[in-house]
Amino acid sequence: MKILVLGGTRFFGIHMVNDLIEKGHDVTIATRGNTPDDFGDSVSRIRFERTDEDSIKAAIACTHYDVIIDKIAYCSNDIRKLMDSADCDKYIYMSSTAVYDPKHINTVEEDFDGTDGELIWCDRKDFPYDVIKRQAEYALWQKYPEKNWIAVRYPFVTGKDDYTRRLYFYVEHVLKQLPMKIDNVDSQMSFIRSDEAGKFLSFLVDKDFKGAVNGSSKGTVSIREVLDYLEKETGMSAVINDDGDPAPYNGESEYSINTEKAESLGFAFTDLKDWLYPLLDYYIDVAHEGMLGLYDSLD
Repeated sequence: MKILVLGGTRFFGIHMVNDLIEKGHDVTIATRGNTPDDFGDSVSRIRFERTDEDSIKAAIACTHYDVIIDKIAYCSNDIRKLMDSADCDKYIYMSSTAVYDPKHINTVEEDFDGTDGELIWCDRKDFPYDVIKRQAEYALWQKYPEKNWIAVRYPFVTGKDDYTRRLYFYVEHVLKQLPMKIDNVDSQMSFIRSDEAGKFLSFLVDKDFKGAVNGSSKGTVSIREVLDYLEKETGMSAVINDDGDPAPYNGESEYSINTEKAESLGFAFTDLKDWLYPLLDYYIDVAHEGMLGLYDSLD
């Protein structure tokens, strides 16, 4: 299949593109050209500015793609600029479980109805992240219902290559005895591993499906469980108080993400706790190496 990927040169986008290549697809990646990649001659490349409608038209004019995977659309105007210019059989949009208001235990796709809500044509800086992601889906549901599109909704994505360092925050603060302000220590939350997040997007390119679909590892975990594990493995105690550094996952209510729809398509997600604790072990080693490097520099 001839596939255009908007973005795809970092984090789980790399896993997605590599999986597409391994499956024999003809892949073109479109970016601003600021982030180097290791795909070599396995992909074609075009440059464009995702927020500039003229740049989008110039980049993809007169080219038909079987599938366009859009990892860098955030708001309704991003959707409009692409959908009004693209010639493709299927459009896969990287949405988010942030569209659910609120998330809760066993959150299903139908908990956010993209046909029921006011569509506002907005840019990325106009509203908070959760609002602009809802507006992007409103655009798909309300203005492009005739198009063949999929909106993929993930919770927090993490892994060894997680540039956000959100989960690593807790590891580093425990090891360095830095105080943390945590407002949801007992809330159960969902995650998905970065390589799995990329492979699920790749998996969807040839599936007969339209609409919204959740992706998430099986099971949930609380920050308390994470801290308990870190304390056991490091012998250090977590320092939690209101004067500490605000923790990355603050503000998240207790929730889980239902993935029965994705599984019905044939994709099997891994169990969260099978990979989360080994990832924490990896982060502990990384943090120890960083601390040793600091101590060596002081000698």
